Amino acid sequence: MVTGIAKRLGLLGACVALVGCAASGPEVLYGLSAPNPTPVAAKRRSVQILVPQPTALKALDTTSIAVAERGPSYTYFGKVAWSDSLPKVFQAQLVETLETTGKLNGVALPGQGLLIDYQLQTTLRSFEVRLDGGNRALVEVSARLVDDRTGRAVRSRVFTASVPSRAVEPAPAVDALNAASDRVVLEMADWVVNSL
Repeated sequence: MVTGIAKRLGLLGACVALVGCAASGPEVLYGLSAPNPTPVAAKRRSVQILVPQPTALKALDTTSIAVAERGPSYTYFGKVAWSDSLPKVFQAQLVETLETTGKLNGVALPGQGLLIDYQLQTTLRSFEVRLDGGNRALVEVSARLVDDRTGRAVRSRVFTASVPSRAVEPAPAVDALNAASDRVVLEMADWVVNSL
């Protein structure tokens, strides 16, 4: 009898602990909205592109929104987060932007079963609000277009955008990060279409 009550109390304590942990999570989740590309001058390409999840150092491969004060020293905003890990959030924005150009036969994520012609491999080098030299969002992404049949890199380029942030607070910082990321994915989409 005592053992049964102790077990129930132990389970109740575990449930309360879990609820407490859930309640202390982020209060606001942010995503990145995909921009509407201006019409690309290139012709429609009969190719299909795979967009693998971007790679990133652990400091950026997280749901936390990064602030860099000096050099590579990162802190993160409290009580807010990306809606998924940052590489996945950026990947979704990039895929939607490429699809919206209307210039490719197909754009896919891994596992979606398309016959792929090229891969667009990316690395997130910077995706943070920087406080050195003014408050600004900095997004830097290296991209490589790879022939899926041969594994050879066709072209590569680094895309960078910096946008001032109105304040070092989550909402204006995310607005600035979204604007900087918009610039990067728009340039990248134009580059991809014109490279094929």
